[in-house]
Amino acid sequence: MNTHSVALIAIFLMIFQAQSQTPKTLTLEDIYKNNTYKEKGFGPVRWMKDNKGYSTLESNSEVGGKDIVKYDAKSGKRTILVSATQLIPEGETKALKISDYQWSTDDSKLLVFTNTKRVWRYNTKGDYWVLDLVTHELKQLGPNLPESTLMFAKFSPDATKVAFVSELNIFVQDLKTQTVEQLTTDGGDHIINGTFDWVYEEELSCRDGFRWSPDGENIAYWQSNTEGVGTFYMINNIDSIYSKPIPMPYPKVGTTLSAVKVGVIPVKGGETKWFDIPGDPRNNYLARMDFIPNSNEVMVQQLNRPQNENKVWIGDIETMKLNNILTETDDAFLDIHDDIRWLDNASYFTWSSERDGWLHLYKVSRDGKEITPITKGNFDVVNINNIDTKGGYVYYIASPDNFTQRYLYRSKINGKGTAQRITPVSQDGQSKYQISSDAKWAIQTFENTTTPSVFSLVSLPAHKTVRVLEDNSALKQKYDALGINDKEFIKVDIGDDVLDAWMIKPKDFDASKKYPLFFYVYGEPAGSTVQDNWAGGDLWHHYIADQGYVVISVDNRGTKTPRGRDWRKSIYGQIGILASEDQSKAATEILNTYNFLDPERVGIWGWSGGGQMTLNCMFRYPEIYKSGLAVSFVSDQRLYDATYQERYMGLLEDNAKGYHDGSPINYAQNLEGNLMVIHGTADDNVHYQSYEMLVDRLIKYNKLFSMMSYPMRSHSIHERENTSYHLRETMEKYWKANLPAGGK
Repeated sequence: MNTHSVALIAIFLMIFQAQSQTPKTLTLEDIYKNNTYKEKGFGPVRWMKDNKGYSTLESNSEVGGKDIVKYDAKSGKRTILVSATQLIPEGETKALKISDYQWSTDDSKLLVFTNTKRVWRYNTKGDYWVLDLVTHELKQLGPNLPESTLMFAKFSPDATKVAFVSELNIFVQDLKTQTVEQLTTDGGDHIINGTFDWVYEEELSCRDGFRWSPDGENIAYWQSNTEGVGTFYMINNIDSIYSKPIPMPYPKVGTTLSAVKVGVIPVKGGETKWFDIPGDPRNNYLARMDFIPNSNEVMVQQLNRPQNENKVWIGDIETMKLNNILTETDDAFLDIHDDIRWLDNASYFTWSSERDGWLHLYKVSRDGKEITPITKGNFDVVNINNIDTKGGYVYYIASPDNFTQRYLYRSKINGKGTAQRITPVSQDGQSKYQISSDAKWAIQTFENTTTPSVFSLVSLPAHKTVRVLEDNSALKQKYDALGINDKEFIKVDIGDDVLDAWMIKPKDFDASKKYPLFFYVYGEPAGSTVQDNWAGGDLWHHYIADQGYVVISVDNRGTKTPRGRDWRKSIYGQIGILASEDQSKAATEILNTYNFLDPERVGIWGWSGGGQMTLNCMFRYPEIYKSGLAVSFVSDQRLYDATYQERYMGLLEDNAKGYHDGSPINYAQNLEGNLMVIHGTADDNVHYQSYEMLVDRLIKYNKLFSMMSYPMRSHSIHERENTSYHLRETMEKYWKANLPAGGK
């Protein structure tokens, strides 16, 4: 090789090295169009019945589709349980696309969910197929029913039958004879069997609406009657030359709720027997129902309309007699928890309660007369992961010392001793766990603001990492290559309390200059913005910061954080009032604390409840906030659904002033700064009506503002081609025009 060639190679190496060391520029195209920073997941995972291994999905390169494979937890040995070739229907060439799957109790059969369609938030409609792992026969459930209409299919306890919902009725299919029995026939129009109306799904997380009895002889199910519930009409103006109304029963504040009841029907067919639960069915919610193991009894949770009383009933499906064994009450509101596990041959059950000021787990006798704490201390149990009755421990997520983080703990079921942290101290951030039933193994998902999800197999209780299953290292390298400033977690003392917050500074930050302050807000009880989690890298806010802004988010009192009952329920009856006051105090304190922030350039934005909070801050504290952008917001709380709004505000007749004062539309006349409002016209959650009413009010007061509508987009404004990218470019353009960027 001559000297000239060596010199050229050296130059190329220098150029390559310089390029590799130059931080990559973060762009909206890469975030919202090119999926450059897409995170890899792992699973879905199912622990096998013997607890020695787990199953997951892996691509089959030969025939397409996915194999279901088993990994031995200890050795890592891989075994194909079901090949994609076994999931090719007769007469077809392609394997079924697995959206979800479940094993029968005896592991002899596999139920596959495919060809799914969205129902409001999630893809809960589709087709189901059953693969017999002994005969290798693959059969479709309800083959004569309309395509993609089946919901919530479940094996009977002995795996000889499968029950499912189709077009609001319940069916059972015998897997030996393939005969299909329609159990209910009145579904349709106002009657919903085995699933729920919009508000039960959205606000009570009720979707799957039926349960097999332990002996497989009966099915208990919810039936909803939406007659009398107000109908809201969305309008599709873009898919035809004529507009098409889209009706949906939607109970707004103070209006009629669906009448919901629980009944039991024999699997062999016959009449439904209904439980006569006391109370007006249109002014109570039947929020949870399930069979007690090895019995002919169901447990039903009945919330009153204000949602400050939860009556727990046990009903006998033979006699239909009811017994109220427990009543939980609160001066503010109650949340529904899915933490019930049956112990000691179903003579006790676990129950979550805030009765001592913190959310803890209790052990309750079947008759409700004995209530003993399992977890104790000045901390909240965020959720239950596993109850290991043989080992004598309950495993749960908590974070006593840092409300932005989440760790695995365990406590003795007998309530003795203190909580033991299982997640290593070195793993600062948030962890989730899928634990084997014997609590010897777990799939851990670890993340923090700078670390995308790392999936690991760990042994418990020592929490020894056995193997890393997916570390998202390629994404981590891309993120690090951006050279952006990490989120800084800070505390903000507003006098009444000390609030958690985070801050992102521009890449070229200079503390001697003054920067515009850009607030991101949510502020309602359903969520929290200040969390030490990945959250997609929060690349939108990093992008905004690098345009020359300091971005800050603050969790006001009342947000969903593990800071105790009083923290969360301080907001009761004053949604929009307390939060905007806390946010304004935090803004003032932050501006007084950090000299590099420009008080003349303060902006705020939020989505949904955060959109409402943005409007309340803009209208109630115009001296602080100079520009605001509200997306998919509630302008008048009376327009939102009854279940959510009444839970946190009380009934309209009891708190009319609170509803008025918490609704930003009533303060629109105070607008002084720049404002942009954005909404999707097909928002089934926060209706476009809320947007139009605010626009009308702003026009009335001659307030000039910017507005953008997204036709036939829902609450998340993501459907149809190019929507997410267009939305973010629109937002960026607004900020640059109305909140000048850069240090001065």
